[in-house]
Amino acid sequence: MNRPGLVMQAAYIALGSNLNNPQRQLQQGFAALLHLPHTQLVAQSSLYRSAPVGYADQPDFVNAVAAVTTGLAPRELLDALLAIERAQGRAREIPNVLNGPRTLDLDLVLYGERVLDEPGLTVPHPRMAQRAFVIVPLAEIAPGAVVPGLGCVSDLLRGVNAGDLVMLNPVAA
Repeated sequence: MNRPGLVMQAAYIALGSNLNNPQRQLQQGFAALLHLPHTQLVAQSSLYRSAPVGYADQPDFVNAVAAVTTGLAPRELLDALLAIERAQGRAREIPNVLNGPRTLDLDLVLYGERVLDEPGLTVPHPRMAQRAFVIVPLAEIAPGAVVPGLGCVSDLLRGVNAGDLVMLNPVAA
């Protein structure tokens, strides 16, 4: 899995789905992460149901977060995540709908403590601190993770409204 001299980096990926059996879509997403080159899935959160953000005329989402260590550069990891989305039927061409329905959404929310702002890639994810469906599952698996410029995940957890989140399946300890 790892080549000699490869620098491994912790990264966190938010998963979301609200189409075609969302729980199964997330499980398939986790399974696909196992097959990424130079990457190891080290933790996965429980699954959570959440109301849609923005475009409300759609089913509820199922969300989770995965922790990986990876030798892939941030852009390489993002490209691999987009390939997984496409393999599961994700289409981004829904006209005039932001945050619309999807079979699988994989967002690179943290890559170590790196700050990146490139076309198509912003890390940390710009809205993660306001989204309970990201912060709650992230805090479940990595409460001590640091979001550059914002602080520790466990501190950010106190600032989100998690009232509409429902844990669907706790991860066994």
